[in-house]
Amino acid sequence: MLHLIERLLPRGLHRLALRIAHRVRHRYRLLFRPAIVGVSVFVGDGAGRLLLVRHSYGSGAWSLPGGGMSHDEDPLDAARREMAEELGIDLAHVRLIEQLEETVSGAPHTAYLVAAQAVGKLRPDGREVIEARFFGSGEWPEPISPLARKRIAVWEGDVR
Repeated sequence: MLHLIERLLPRGLHRLALRIAHRVRHRYRLLFRPAIVGVSVFVGDGAGRLLLVRHSYGSGAWSLPGGGMSHDEDPLDAARREMAEELGIDLAHVRLIEQLEETVSGAPHTAYLVAAQAVGKLRPDGREVIEARFFGSGEWPEPISPLARKRIAVWEGDVR
């Protein structure tokens, strides 16, 4: 049903709805502190570069691609789903590198960090993801979100 609504809404209106939903979700998490689970994906391009994205909502800072998970969803399956939906790519060599327990928007958050290689040409959906590019280590764009910076430090420790 949600995918049908997305196809019927013009991109600009959908981006506005995402910005509003992001603010509401942030306030909800601050008030009720629900436990949330998500995946961040370290997508490589085969040349040692890492994929970063800019979302149509939030601060506008560069971040890692990823998203929320349902309570029974496998992190590797969630990574594949999110990359297909938001970026139009498949993933190869998918592996779990870390599970972090943290606080996001005042709520407990379990973050699964997944590493993979991109398969196919990037096609940001233009709704949730408005820009996606590969960057070499140490060539991170500004601004980059503090959460992405923290998670990249974990990933850099894993790849060395």
